[in-house]
Amino acid sequence: MGALFAGLDVSTQSCKLVVIDLDSKEVVLVDSVNYDQDLPQYNTFNGVLKDQPEGVSESNPHMWIDAVNMVFQRLKASKVNQAQIKCISVSGQQHGLVALDERGELTRPTSKLWNDFSTLEECEILTEKVGGHQTMIEEVGNTQRTGYTASKIFHMYRHELERYNKTATFFLVHNYINFYLTGGIRVMEPGDTSGMALWHPAKQQWSKKVIEAIDPHLIEKLPPVKPADQTIGNIAPHLAEKFGFDPACKIDAGSGDNMYGAIGTGNVQPGIVTISLGTSGTAYSFMEQPFIDPEGEIAAFCDATGHYLPLLCVSNLANGYNLFLKQFNLSHQQFNELLQKTAPGNNGRLLIPWYSGERTPDLPQAAPLYFGFALSDFTLEILARAVLEGAVLNLYDGFQRLPIKTTQIRVTGGLSQSDVWLQAIADIFEAETLLVKGEGAALGAAIHAAWVWLKENGRPVELKKLTDQFVELDESRFKKPIQQNVEIYRLQKQLFHALSRRLRNLPADDPFQLRQRIVKKLRV
Repeated sequence: MGALFAGLDVSTQSCKLVVIDLDSKEVVLVDSVNYDQDLPQYNTFNGVLKDQPEGVSESNPHMWIDAVNMVFQRLKASKVNQAQIKCISVSGQQHGLVALDERGELTRPTSKLWNDFSTLEECEILTEKVGGHQTMIEEVGNTQRTGYTASKIFHMYRHELERYNKTATFFLVHNYINFYLTGGIRVMEPGDTSGMALWHPAKQQWSKKVIEAIDPHLIEKLPPVKPADQTIGNIAPHLAEKFGFDPACKIDAGSGDNMYGAIGTGNVQPGIVTISLGTSGTAYSFMEQPFIDPEGEIAAFCDATGHYLPLLCVSNLANGYNLFLKQFNLSHQQFNELLQKTAPGNNGRLLIPWYSGERTPDLPQAAPLYFGFALSDFTLEILARAVLEGAVLNLYDGFQRLPIKTTQIRVTGGLSQSDVWLQAIADIFEAETLLVKGEGAALGAAIHAAWVWLKENGRPVELKKLTDQFVELDESRFKKPIQQNVEIYRLQKQLFHALSRRLRNLPADDPFQLRQRIVKKLRV
């Protein structure tokens, strides 16, 4: 084996480890720890503490450390020589808040996660205090949302002041893992930090106005933001000794899972879009210049390369599909067979899939809408197509705000294994679509570790060269847009957009006229 590089992905439900060999251009190890199954003492379901009040989603940060130790112990017992690992990089679930005192102990025993919705009031108060929606976007490039970190800090200030006052450092998840790996280095980087709604990704600075709206002393609790394309230190000596790492092994700056998901799918040049089809859905693309959405619906993020990664996240994607399968006791194959009984466009029927509120558009109290359904239309085949098309249209409707000419879409996540979902994405986004194999964010972290280490050791290489070597595309799952479907979906996209705006009391085209155009088109 030659020089090895490791990527850790500390996600909501699991901790993954990927090790790559730069000389052989191979992934030499993939391992993961499932929190629910492998660490049952933490009493989680899907990585989240059980029996929490409605809207609360929290985990114990010690669980993530135990998971890292577990994959390191397995690495030590594997055939891979961990002493040859030159650099480790950490990907972390974005937005989660970890609070530490001066000694590095938790001041709050649990971390509020990205999918915690208990801070809506804090978002509203902060927005009002800084002067409204538009002022907030000017200050941090984003609106205040419950998913972001600022409202989690403010919630702690308002409801747990004693813990807040004991806190010396507020971290995001990957920063906390870096702190552990380095034995105490407290630092942030632009990618994950731009999702805090305290720091402006284009201005590359903290917002004094937003910080002071929470607490004038908060700035003292926020670590310095250092470049994403550098290492931050060596692995802690006790960890090197315990797990057999070289004491000279470097720890990369790390970043959020979306930043490393981009690298892990080869999304490192303009025109490529990554779509992740999980319980929620994301779509994001590399940009050389920052994009600040004037409405704040597209998240303004930096990436992990010194560039930018505008991102759309919808709360509802595979959740509706999975419930549909469960309710009617269907397999994935049976769902695919149902779709053969209906035509794209669903004869003007449309489902707005806001099953449990929605993040984009920002509607925490939203509910689903069935449009164009007669009483006789609630059949399995019609509902199946509505579930599929509604989910993809919902994702597209937000993404179309981005000034991007999409050349290729690379898809990851659970539903990416389905050809019907891939084809719907190709048709609705009007771009060739490919499935990406592998572990996404963990692979992206390993590639980033190699890229940074090579640069710091006088052997710089283009990041695209590394992604071309390690990111594996499934050419057998290549989907091109079908022109007949594209024409129908162009009308359906207009219909979805009009309905979405009408539901939010915004001016829009007449959805009934648009539906009639779809029906007539399908009759031709």
